[in-house]
Amino acid sequence: MFYWVLKTVILGPLLKMLFRPWVEGEEHIPETGAAIFASNHLSFSDSIFLPLVVPRRMTFLAKADYFTGVGLKGRLTAAFFKGVGQVPVDRAGGKASEAALNSGLKILRRGELLGLYPEGTRSPDGRLYKGKTGVARMALEAGVPVIPVAMIDTDKAQPTGKIIPKVMRVGVRVGKPLDFSRYKGMEDDRFVLRSITDEVMYALMELSGQEYVDMYAGSMKDRLTRAKKILQREQAEAARPGRAVDELERELEGDSGDAGDASRNADEQRAG
Repeated sequence: MFYWVLKTVILGPLLKMLFRPWVEGEEHIPETGAAIFASNHLSFSDSIFLPLVVPRRMTFLAKADYFTGVGLKGRLTAAFFKGVGQVPVDRAGGKASEAALNSGLKILRRGELLGLYPEGTRSPDGRLYKGKTGVARMALEAGVPVIPVAMIDTDKAQPTGKIIPKVMRVGVRVGKPLDFSRYKGMEDDRFVLRSITDEVMYALMELSGQEYVDMYAGSMKDRLTRAKKILQREQAEAARPGRAVDELERELEGDSGDAGDASRNADEQRAG
């Protein structure tokens, strides 16, 4: 109930008035039956704008962190996600991944729409990253189509870390449903799962116009985090008291050495 109140009475009309989201490919949204909406992931607001333009109810598998936050912001975030019926999942891998898969299958077997981000996390730089194969497993086990969806400019409206979004137009581009029924019964074949996932990501790349990166977004985030830590450590080392004196002494020693070499060369030339 709260989902429809938010969408049609409280939040939905306000967002439509302010952001005027445009939609392409509405004819590809199924009126009935289960389906997976596989979307690129640019911003926190993707999970708000995509359901806003889809007439039917859509449920996302939201990361568990959104439901366990502390303080006022954490409590409000948890209340919002619970209120709109989002399902918390642990993305730690292993048994947690299996639990997430089962949660998604329950939604699909009820004939509902499931929203997924195959990249697993938001893009760290606006590019499209390698997809995880969970989307393929769910599609095969539930026997449902995958509908690729490209979110446009949501990262400009609400970049990572920004709480209040910038008022501007955002877009949603819906692609043709992808049918993978030809792979029925092959959900345990990792090569099939990778092939399906890559096909989904290729469709997202064409819809979004993003540059594709053949590595996981999570791995890129880890790399960027390590690089940031190294830079901070180097900056802290450079600002260490006495560092400038050490460098000056080394420069002076180098100058003295050069002067000594020049004097010896002069003496050798006179002797010659």
